[in-house]
Amino acid sequence: MSDLTPNPSPAVRPFSSEEPAVTAPVFRPPISPEDQTLFFPNAEGTPPAEPPVRIPHLGHAALFLAIAGLFLLLIQLLLLGFNHPPIGVRGATAGISPKFLVGSEALSYLATLAAAWFIFPLFWKRAFAEGIQANPDAARRNALRLIPIGIILSLAVQAISSLISLPKNIPIDDFFRTPSDVWLVAAFGTLLAPLFEEILFRGFLLPAFAIAYDWLSLPRTPAAHEQWRSNNKLTRPSLVFSAVLTSILFAALHGQQTAFTWPVLALLFCVSLVLSYVRIHLRSVMASTLIHVSYNATIFVFAFIVTGGFRHLDKIAH
Repeated sequence: MSDLTPNPSPAVRPFSSEEPAVTAPVFRPPISPEDQTLFFPNAEGTPPAEPPVRIPHLGHAALFLAIAGLFLLLIQLLLLGFNHPPIGVRGATAGISPKFLVGSEALSYLATLAAAWFIFPLFWKRAFAEGIQANPDAARRNALRLIPIGIILSLAVQAISSLISLPKNIPIDDFFRTPSDVWLVAAFGTLLAPLFEEILFRGFLLPAFAIAYDWLSLPRTPAAHEQWRSNNKLTRPSLVFSAVLTSILFAALHGQQTAFTWPVLALLFCVSLVLSYVRIHLRSVMASTLIHVSYNATIFVFAFIVTGGFRHLDKIAH
């Protein structure tokens, strides 16, 4: 990044053609516009008087995770105080019912999202939905394409998974013992879990890792630092790196459910890459959430049909 020259041409958004480009002059490094993308909504319309900001960064992501962990711990301790579950050979959670685990997780998700809705605008000076680039309009306009993507992706993963040998007993089986448990898991996995996971992985971690990548690769020169402060663009290599890293973490999050069966984790990794691509391409967390919802809903609809309305759960035993 040697000489920086003013470029009065409109800023380029290679991942979107639906919104007007920025017409104000900006400073750019001498690299191809195709290698850049405006990832954040700050550059919409007339540039703000204040310097552009890069959000959410790693500090914001760490705070969101800390809030979620704290709420989960407090809620589980509170509920454990009422239930007093027996301690089995596998540890303190061996005798805890699926309803307790799913219920406490759902409450912690709701509490975290509610707290984040009020806390992060104080740091960002903008609404929470704008900060994570929720962009529900993009999801609505593309719904007829996004929903089929989720359905096809889910059917493909289920078909491939049926060919994979799983251990005899895996933790996810504990949530498919009774019809009431399955109904609860289906509601949680279709309505709340996809929203929370997309906000975490595609709303916070994806931009945070990309920002960190660009910062670490930035030349330590005054001109480079001035360029960093003058815009909020993310390079394509940073987005590719972040998509891969967040997909690894996404698969690892679900690893315990399948006893870390590596072929299944590889499939989940690929699913996450698709979600990340859509989120970047449409610049919309709600777009990837819509795919995630339709993906999970397809799994439970298929299970509902196979088991006769969740009455014959032995038919879905692996």
